[in-house]
Amino acid sequence: MYQARYNDIMDDGAESAKERERSLFDQSILMLEEARDEGEYSFKAIEAVHFTSRLWVIVIEDLGSPENGLPQQLRASLISIGIYILKELEAIRQGSSVDYDGIIEITRTIRDGI
Repeated sequence: MYQARYNDIMDDGAESAKERERSLFDQSILMLEEARDEGEYSFKAIEAVHFTSRLWVIVIEDLGSPENGLPQQLRASLISIGIYILKELEAIRQGSSVDYDGIIEITRTIRDGI
């Protein structure tokens, strides 16, 4: 489902694609905030970690694609950020972290830069 949604973004014009990317990051932020507020093992936490993980996997795959038009250095930096977020999400999933705020802050920064 998320892959199809992200592929739709790539098929649209640049402005529309940016708006839809921002929308996906907004959805991730909202889900992470709700998860943080409900607690570690809530259904909202599971959903937020899953959605945000899928979103970042897709973003990383796109950034690694030769067709991606961003400068190489920026792509590499964003991939590194994505990998960090995936590691933090895995720590939350395993119960060894509850640092939703760090992920939310980074995601907001990325969203605002789109």
